[in-house]
Amino acid sequence: MGKIDYNDSRNAHRRIKICVSGAADTTHCGDGALDIAKELGREIVRQGAVIVTGATTGWPLWSTIGAKEEGGTSIGVSPASTEKEHVEEWGLPIDYLDVIIYTGQGFSGRDILLTRTTDAVILGCGRIGTIHEFTVAFEDGKPVGILEGCWDTDETLKTILERGHRPNDKIVFDSDPKRLVAKIIEMVEADKERLNKEGLMKGMQSQDGAKRG
Repeated sequence: MGKIDYNDSRNAHRRIKICVSGAADTTHCGDGALDIAKELGREIVRQGAVIVTGATTGWPLWSTIGAKEEGGTSIGVSPASTEKEHVEEWGLPIDYLDVIIYTGQGFSGRDILLTRTTDAVILGCGRIGTIHEFTVAFEDGKPVGILEGCWDTDETLKTILERGHRPNDKIVFDSDPKRLVAKIIEMVEADKERLNKEGLMKGMQSQDGAKRG
């Protein structure tokens, strides 16, 4: 099968969706971290994907700003039940998001829905919520990209992987947003190609069985 043309309106729903996970409070992330977050968002759009975040402040917001500056589509998955609750009770932003899905699931439930509605997850400077989203993506077998930088999240995740006794060939590290996004998209496209082939094979087998019956 050839490469999918995402510019074809028939394939719009198949555009790769990448979750960007990171800290809502970035005071520990170091100088220049937010500029790197914006560049990550830009690269996601430049390489033809859609950015999805937890509709929060900090790293995810700055990545979303970068994506919108590049003319991309952004989706937010909120822990709140309504826009009013999202803004007034949770104190979360609504700017720079084309669509916000209100889950009513709180942070823990939101994290699961956020990672499961996307094709892959990229993590930047984060805190415990970022680690939670990492573990959900790990267990679900999603491609995971970990952005290395002046923060310590990447080293923390390396330690978890080393001591977790669970090898995983779908996790990649890189300090360059462009290279990291490219690696993740390559992995997602390989997964989609495999699933398409399996679907075609099952369809052919079903047709063959129907003819024999």
